[in-house]
Amino acid sequence: MKTYNNLVEATNDLMKRGYTENLSLEGDTVDDKDKNVHMTADDFEIDEFYRFEGASNPDDMSIVYAVTSKKYNLKGVLINAFGTYANNSSSAINAKLNHDQVSHNLNREDKPEADMVNK
Repeated sequence: MKTYNNLVEATNDLMKRGYTENLSLEGDTVDDKDKNVHMTADDFEIDEFYRFEGASNPDDMSIVYAVTSKKYNLKGVLINAFGTYANNSSSAINAKLNHDQVSHNLNREDKPEADMVNK
């Protein structure tokens, strides 16, 4: 994964690399409002994500997700807050977003046994 200094830098680079749709988290779906697309957790994959914390304010925290959907033939950027201002959607969407964060940041020996069986 690449390293970015800030949210804008990450978003701009992802857009240059083809993640052009502007996605939003709307309760139990990730939406592309321009295309009237409403994706459930099974409709997309998280290719990359980057987490940022504001230099002057620890409450200013966000995560940028690079999202691909084969079903809807789209690649886009989803930006979500975390911490105090996080969108606390209750659903498989939130579980998927959080699972990918944890899975990609753990060392292989730290991952649960069940995860090892599925690989």
